[in-house]
Amino acid sequence: MEEKKDLVEFVLEDSKYLTKLTTKYHRRRKYQPTDLTKLRAFIPGVIQKIYVNPGDEVKKGQPLLVLEAMKMKNDVFSPVNAKIKSILVKPGEVVAKDQVLIEFDLID
Repeated sequence: MEEKKDLVEFVLEDSKYLTKLTTKYHRRRKYQPTDLTKLRAFIPGVIQKIYVNPGDEVKKGQPLLVLEAMKMKNDVFSPVNAKIKSILVKPGEVVAKDQVLIEFDLID
């Protein structure tokens, strides 16, 4: 019989359950809150075009650049109202997933 210390109890709709957490669960990447001052590549690819310059003020939803991945061109939009602090990539550059592309100074 398994020891109770390896089990986790949770309640769902007034019923109690015991379960063992898997190795995969223990190895998972811990949650990191999103840093809104940095725009990161959501997929590896090549920067095709950059629409903004450092110092530009952008609105949430405004296109910032084009990232080509798997032969598809993806427009990348601003997630916030901000001023462009720096652009860390240039057209033709290959970027990795989660690489920082643009840094922002947030605007209220």
